[in-house]
Order: sequence, then C-alpha cells, then structure tokens
Amino acid sequence: MGRREDLNRRAEHGAASRAGEPVEAGEASRDRTDGHVARWLPILPDLDPDIEGAVTRMAFFVEHLKRVRERSLVEVDLQRHEYDTLHGLAGRHGHATPSELAADLGMAPNSITGRLDALERRGFVRRTPSATDRRRVIVELTDEGRATWLRAMGGVGHEEYRTLGALDADERRTLSDLLRRIMLRAEQT
Repeated sequence: MGRREDLNRRAEHGAASRAGEPVEAGEASRDRTDGHVARWLPILPDLDPDIEGAVTRMAFFVEHLKRVRERSLVEVDLQRHEYDTLHGLAGRHGHATPSELAADLGMAPNSITGRLDALERRGFVRRTPSATDRRRVIVELTDEGRATWLRAMGGVGHEEYRTLGALDADERRTLSDLLRRIMLRAEQT
C-alpha cells in the first residue's frame, strides 16, 4: 500500500472511530488534525501531510495553551497585559527600570506608566527611587504580585506538564531539539 493510500485509510479510520464505529486493534489514536489533513488531501494533491499535520498540531497546541492561560488569568483576576507585565518583571528577578520592562514587553517607554500605576494600586508592584541615580525609578515585584503571577502560571504549567507527559523524557528532549531546529530556520528570515 502506498503512503497516500495508507494516509487516506488512516484518515477514514479516524472519521469512523469518531462516529462511534469500532476501532481496529493496533490502530493509533486519532486527533482532530488527522481529519483536517484527510479533508485537504483530495483538494490539494501536492499537500505534504506530515508538514500540514505538524504545523496544524503546533498551532492547535499553542491555541490550547492560550485558552488554558486565559482561564488561569480569569481565576486570579488578572488581565493579559497585567500578567505580561508581572511576568516580564519576574523574568528580571523581580526588579527593573520602567524602560527595561517596556523594552522586554516591546512597548514604548512612556506606555508602561499606566500599566505600572494600575499594578501598583493593586499592590502587585512598587516603585522606589534608584539608590544610585535619583532620576531613575526601580519597579519591584511585591510578594502579592509574585504570588498572583505564580498562581496564573501554575495553571498553564500544570497543563504543559500534563500534555507533554504523554512523552517520556527522551522523547521530550527530542521534540525540543526538533523544534529548536525549526525555530532556527524560522529566525533566519
């Protein structure tokens, strides 16, 4: 049996198993990408099902993690931009100048002030004068800000471990290495 015929058979099997028909012993589990690829193969005969499958699965996985993150943010009463700011500050060991934080977030330096005002009102950050330069301000992550950031991260972190737990340690390392190679190619553009 040729590769395309095998893919079509597997795609048909995936549709049958979702419809409640029995699954043959030894058949791999199907995900929604299998159906996606099966729909597009007859329409785009030159479609490489492995590339389409990999790219679609990566996109679906990223979207899945975004949905989990959004649920986590709702649970801890954070807006996305607040989380991003706390995350950026945590990534600088809990303290940074406003301009450093703005650069990390890809924002204009004068745009960060409103975010910091709101986070300071909530008790998540505090601004203090620099000990070395009175013209500068240092933004610090408070204990409450750190705890809130960690609670928001916990939901996503748990889901990352749960989903990637389908792979053993060597498989996760291989996956990471393969994705690194892809990203190095992507970053060349």
